[in-house]
Amino acid sequence: MPNSQFVVSPAWLFEHLEDPQVVIVDCRFSLADPQLGQQQYQTSHIEGSYYLDLNQDLSSPVGKHGGRHPLPNPNDIANKLAAIGVNYQKTLVVAYDDSRFAFAARLWWLLRYLGHEQVAVLDGGFAGWQKSGYSVTNIIPPPRMGSFVAQVQIEKAVDFTEVKSRQDSHEVVLVDSRESDRYRGEREPIDKIAGHIPGAVNYPWQEVTDSNGYLLPQEEQRRRWEKLETSEEILVYCGSGVTACVNLLSLELAGISKGKLYPGSWSDWISYL
Repeated sequence: MPNSQFVVSPAWLFEHLEDPQVVIVDCRFSLADPQLGQQQYQTSHIEGSYYLDLNQDLSSPVGKHGGRHPLPNPNDIANKLAAIGVNYQKTLVVAYDDSRFAFAARLWWLLRYLGHEQVAVLDGGFAGWQKSGYSVTNIIPPPRMGSFVAQVQIEKAVDFTEVKSRQDSHEVVLVDSRESDRYRGEREPIDKIAGHIPGAVNYPWQEVTDSNGYLLPQEEQRRRWEKLETSEEILVYCGSGVTACVNLLSLELAGISKGKLYPGSWSDWISYL
C-alpha cells in the first residue's frame, strides 16, 4: 500500500522522525496480557514515539453496558494527546502496533471521531519498521506541549438503540468484523454469549492486511466492499469496538466513507439480552 492520507510507509516515517509536525504513537497491546504492550514499548520502540494504552488511554472504565472497551472521555483523551505534542487539526499522528492494525486503527478512528483528520497508520507496523532496517530505542521521549480541543463527530458512531432500530432496514448493512467461527457462534473465547447480531454479515478484520501486517492494495480493498457500496449506511462492530476499526480503515481506503462504528459491539449487545 503506497503512502496515502491514511497510511505511511516506514521509509516515509524515517524521513520525518525529526518533523515537529509529526507525533508517533505506539499502540501495541495484548488482550491476553494487558501489561505486555507497555513492557514492549519500554524495551524498544520507534525513536520519539509515545505510548497510549488500549485500556488506560483509548477506553474508559467498563460499566454495566457499553462493552469491554467503551470510548474514552473526550476531554481526558484530548488532554493526553496535548501532553504528547498533538495540536488539533495540525499535527500528523502516526499510529503503529504489531497486531495488523488491531490497536493502531482504534487510535486512527478515535482521532477522526474527535475531529482530528491528520492521522495515519504505519504500514507493516513495528515489525515492518524493523524489517526495513530502521533502528529502535528504549529512550522515553519527554512530554511535549500541544493544544487539543476535541470536536466530537457524533455521526461516526452508533449505540445499541440505533443499531436495534436500524438492523432490519434494507438501506443499512451491519458488519461483524470478528473471525468467522466467532461470527457463527462456534467459538467464543472472550464474551459470555456466542453468536452475532441478527442480520449482520461477516467481514473478518484480518482480511484487510496480509499475514505480515501490510495493507492489501487499494484495488483489493475496493473489491472487498463492492457488494456494500450502494448501502446507505454501514454499521461496523466486533467484540468491543477495537478491531472493527480495521474494517473502517479498509472502507476509507476503498473510498467508502459511510462506515460507522458501534463502539460497544457484541459485548455491549449481549449486555441487554
